[in-house]
Amino acid sequence: MTKTAITELPTTTGPVFQPGDTGYDAEIAGFQTAYTHRPAVVVGAAHAEDVRAAVEYAARHGLPIAVQATGHGLSVATDGGVLITTRRLTDVKVDAEQRTARIGAGVQAGALIEAAAAHGLAPLNGSSLSVGVVGYILGGGMGILAREYGYAAEYVKAIEMVTADGRLRRLTPGDELFGAVLGTGGNFGVVTALELELLPITHVYGGQLQFDTPLVAPALEAWRLWTQDVPEQMTSAITMLTIPNIPQVPEHLRGKYTATINIAFTGTEEEGERLVAPLRAVGARMADDLRVMPYTDSHAIYRDPDSPHPYTATNALLSELPADATDAFLEATGPESPLPVVAGFRHLGGALGRRGPNGIAMDHRDAEYVARVIAMPGPDAEAIRDGLANIRKTLQPWEIGHNLNFLYGGGDQADEEQTKGGYSPETYERLASLKAKYDPTNLFRNNRNIRPN
Repeated sequence: MTKTAITELPTTTGPVFQPGDTGYDAEIAGFQTAYTHRPAVVVGAAHAEDVRAAVEYAARHGLPIAVQATGHGLSVATDGGVLITTRRLTDVKVDAEQRTARIGAGVQAGALIEAAAAHGLAPLNGSSLSVGVVGYILGGGMGILAREYGYAAEYVKAIEMVTADGRLRRLTPGDELFGAVLGTGGNFGVVTALELELLPITHVYGGQLQFDTPLVAPALEAWRLWTQDVPEQMTSAITMLTIPNIPQVPEHLRGKYTATINIAFTGTEEEGERLVAPLRAVGARMADDLRVMPYTDSHAIYRDPDSPHPYTATNALLSELPADATDAFLEATGPESPLPVVAGFRHLGGALGRRGPNGIAMDHRDAEYVARVIAMPGPDAEAIRDGLANIRKTLQPWEIGHNLNFLYGGGDQADEEQTKGGYSPETYERLASLKAKYDPTNLFRNNRNIRPN
């Protein structure tokens, strides 16, 4: 859609852009650089009323709506339509006595962690400081302490959002839309703010154990066996990759195929050291920085890249993780794989397997592990898509579904079947019915879409 195709624009306090305007490209840019939204109109919301005006405008013109804060989770890009950017909604208010925080839709994890830490509290954040908290929680929020505390979405106290009818609503537990919003990634409207429960956590024992090529397979096997007996207070993951041969990487690491075990434990240092002993027994480590750290340093557990870059990914939720599964996975993703990938497993179970009282839309609670595979997009998109599918096939005997929040990119594959794979049939039917009630024309469809029935 060209700039001249639209003669009326929404009236807002924040800026409004069309293609060709100065600032348009900067406004639509996000952390994901493989592709971007190309909307006909961009509304840079300065407050909730701007969001409401933008939704009313889109509904009046029959235009689909996309929403972006940091642009980490961009999955289905819009071509035309209206993009509402929420990055300016950055208010954080902590109520230390009630142990809650009210955050705007543009707040990043690092800002919330710092604000909470000033009061001896912490949120249930993920691995990256620059991820938008609202987008992370709308996808469920599988954080670094997930086995002990479950999904971050279980700790939402209130949701402020604009639905397709242009109404600004405040939802609390008990509202029929409350649980449906949490876990569906923006299918029901534009969230402008959340109220979250904070936890009295100030320190965590954790960090990384990194193993060189000869010990990758032994480290994976040791981690697999070790996870079968650890307490819920221990959340961990293992990631295998060939370190890029680029100047930003120290020369002695370039091109090495490594396994990194990520540890987060809320118990004592003494107990943490005792628990990780079987992992250290695998052999010499390229790195071993396990320690008690302030919670404000907990991003060091995963050290996610902080610079925008392209990526696409798939994942599989697994009922179990036998040696046959890890052997096949390692063969498919290792140095000889035709598709270079970052691949690994996160240990689930614990509190993730128990439903909270608010009926959030997170299913497959019997999953014990999630396998994740991330690739860099390239000129041969079909080869990358097939390569990821072939890797996932190695886990098919144990797969029970997937986590929609970890399906980065691949918007061309975001059909109804894929969306259904994130939920039980009963949950999907309930969500589709609510979609028909609150968004009957499917304005919010630039996502892993739930179609109104």
